[in-house]
Amino acid sequence: MSEPYVHIKTENGIATIEFFHPAHNSLPGDLLAKLANTITEAGNNDEVKVIILKSGGDRTFCAGASFTELININDAETGKIFFSGFANVINAMRKCPKFIIGRIQGKTVGGGVGVASATDFCMATKFAAIKLSELNVGIGPFVVGPAVERKLGLSGMSQIAIDANSFYEAEWARQKGLYNQVFDSLEALDEAVQKFAENLCNYNPEAMKEMKKVFWSGTEDWDKLLAERAIISGRLVLSDFTKEKLKSFS
Repeated sequence: MSEPYVHIKTENGIATIEFFHPAHNSLPGDLLAKLANTITEAGNNDEVKVIILKSGGDRTFCAGASFTELININDAETGKIFFSGFANVINAMRKCPKFIIGRIQGKTVGGGVGVASATDFCMATKFAAIKLSELNVGIGPFVVGPAVERKLGLSGMSQIAIDANSFYEAEWARQKGLYNQVFDSLEALDEAVQKFAENLCNYNPEAMKEMKKVFWSGTEDWDKLLAERAIISGRLVLSDFTKEKLKSFS
C-alpha cells in the first residue's frame, strides 16, 4: 500500500470512500480533486443511501495538505489553486445530499481537521488527536476555518488555531462537538461505524436529504467564502516570513 489512491466501494446502500497517501495521508492537489469528485458522484448515485469517509492505514487520518506542493508555490494563482483543494472537498461534502459518516482512526492535522469537521456524524478512536498547525508556517487555517468553527464554535476553533503547536486529545474534540463518539480501539470504531451506517439505510432517503439541508443552513455562501479564504492563504504563502519558515522544514 504505497501508491496514493481514492477508492469507493458501494454495498447495500453504503458507499465507503477511502483515500490514502504514503506521506501520512497528506493530500496533494490531484488527490483532493479526485476526492471531491468521488464525494459528488456518490451523492448523485441513487443506489447510495449513506457515505462513510475514511483513510487508509491505522495511524494518521490526514496530515493535511501536501508539504511538497506547498514548498513549491511561487505565484499567487498557484497558491490559490493549491488552497482551493480542501475548499472543494469541504464544499462537495456540504452539498452532498447524503449523510457522510467520518471514520477518524488517528491523528489529523490542518486540512484534515477541516475534512473531519465537514462530516455529518464523526466517530473516532481515542488516538485521533487534532491540531491546526498552519500558523507554524506563517499562514492560518483560513480555508478550513468555517468548517471547524461550525463544529467547535469560534472559541474552540480559535484555541487550536492560535495554539498551533499542540495536539488536542480526541476526548477534547468530542466535548467540543467535532467527534460524536470516541472508541478505545480501531476494531470497536469500525464495528460502530458499520452498524451506524446500516441503521441509517433503514431511514427515508428524502427525509435525510431534507435534514441535511437544514443542518447546513447558513453555509450557502461557502463557495465564495472559501475561494476568498484560499486567496488569503495563497498570498501569505508567498511572504518572506513563510518562505523562510518553509525552508527550515524542507
